[in-house]
Amino acid sequence: MELYVNEQKLKGFVGKDAEVFATKNQSILVVFSLATKSGYKDRKTNQWVNRTEWHRIVAVGEPANHAKDMKKGDYAEVVGETQTNPHDREIGDGKKKIKVTFRDKEVRASLVKKLAKPESSHAENLDAEPITEDDAA
Repeated sequence: MELYVNEQKLKGFVGKDAEVFATKNQSILVVFSLATKSGYKDRKTNQWVNRTEWHRIVAVGEPANHAKDMKKGDYAEVVGETQTNPHDREIGDGKKKIKVTFRDKEVRASLVKKLAKPESSHAENLDAEPITEDDAA
């Protein structure tokens, strides 16, 4: 039995073309965004309430080789661990300046797989609406 597990499995659509970077030791690092959708039916209004969640995906090594060809609109599955990266930023002017710590969340991919697009995403998920250019993270 595992004592600690930090694993996330996501299926969704790529929001922007994958960006490929070279690391100091000449391996590749790939970054792309993945949109997942969920929703529920509001009992008071009897309307669907939709929510799109954007995930920053970072792939290194073998998963990066699979991820480097990801294009906007591709349907993909990603398995990896969630990591947060804190960074400090000063907000405000003059004497009212305060230091705030932000945490960026990303998924470090251990598996990236391009999937065949579902025939109709609306048939599977009645709350699904198309993702627009403005939605891309």
